[in-house]
Amino acid sequence: MSKKYLFINGHKSVAVEYDGDNVSEVYIDGNRYDFGDEVNPNKLDFANAVKRKKYAELLNNQFENLVILSGAGSSVGIGKNIMDDVLDIEIERKGKIMSDLWDAVEVKLTKPLLEKFCELVTYKEFELNEEVRKYDKNLEKLLSLANIAKNFVIDTTEETEEINKVNIEETIKIIEQLIKENCTLKLPDDAPHLQFIEKITKRKVTLPRVKVFTLNYDTLFEQAGRKKNFTIIDGFSFSHPRTFSGRNFDLDIVSRNSSRVKEEDNFVQKVFHLYKPHGSVDWTKENNEIIQKENVENPLMIFPKDSKYESSYEQPYFEMMSRFQQNLRNENVLLVCIGFSFNDKHLVTAIIEALEQNPSFQLVVVNRSIDVTSQAFKPFFEASKKHNNIALVSELFKDFADNYPDLKSYNQEDVKKIILNLNSSPDEQ
Repeated sequence: MSKKYLFINGHKSVAVEYDGDNVSEVYIDGNRYDFGDEVNPNKLDFANAVKRKKYAELLNNQFENLVILSGAGSSVGIGKNIMDDVLDIEIERKGKIMSDLWDAVEVKLTKPLLEKFCELVTYKEFELNEEVRKYDKNLEKLLSLANIAKNFVIDTTEETEEINKVNIEETIKIIEQLIKENCTLKLPDDAPHLQFIEKITKRKVTLPRVKVFTLNYDTLFEQAGRKKNFTIIDGFSFSHPRTFSGRNFDLDIVSRNSSRVKEEDNFVQKVFHLYKPHGSVDWTKENNEIIQKENVENPLMIFPKDSKYESSYEQPYFEMMSRFQQNLRNENVLLVCIGFSFNDKHLVTAIIEALEQNPSFQLVVVNRSIDVTSQAFKPFFEASKKHNNIALVSELFKDFADNYPDLKSYNQEDVKKIILNLNSSPDEQ
């Protein structure tokens, strides 16, 4: 028997107990649920329905400040096929988790060359498998060791027909380029980002704009915003070339021609703020300025490695981190973390500070499962069982977007477009 939590928020909880692959028991608020005489109930569906009702009740509250922190879980498995110009074929390109990126590196380098690279940089992390020795696919740890080794380790072995000599610095560049390629994603028509940004922005326009912080390098949120005709305030100028300045985050969009009864600003709908603390595939540096444009050769990205904490003190990343801390210190703030592993020390430190110092701070964590074994996540799991201002939800991003409460009272549907065909006769119109 194994028990798994689907939702925890203080004394409120939903959990299921498994007997093999089947759910044998459901626990609501710590009490075993009695299905009575119901024949063959789908216990997992029932538990999920209760879970969604509970987190919808929480999210239905109108928080003055709404902040979203999105990690890898909001991009995994999402993306459209892209055209490979060299091979002239369509290839699958979807968001990957770190272990999938490791596999892509192995294909690019070949297994023997990757193993030699691991030996050179003294990467000794292995899976607990007694039969076959396999590397633990921790690309962040591998790149951390490689960046230390590149200045003093040289491959002195002889080249063979099977394997070439390894140049550590060049191999790092190959891996980083591969990460960039795999994070250059196209938004599919059914992406949850589209529905999600429409729901979270349905608020009183007099409230502060929703702040979306994404740790992903891809541009899925930007593409969703453009597709839904949103104005995105992302730190870049509205003129071309789009250049970065932290002061651009202080801008807003108002309508000056709307009739006013009172002398107050008429804030337009469909606006949100977007921050990318780890950089983006479409950011680059030109003439000492940070520019946003398509088809960037050397993007500004904090690649996965131990030094990413130090890199966050450089611009534009420092501006993003400062804004994150600043937003968590506001009154009546809800932070929703989606697909975030809690392994980023600088971000976790800011969240802990908010929990300890801000009495009106509320935290909702949405991951595909509530991992009670993760050392980084365990303190939040323990705290969620005691405190009402921390809620943990086991949910995929797509299902969370589907079940996020839709506040109909702040509808912001696009005005129906009128299309006139001037080339047709009056009878055809």
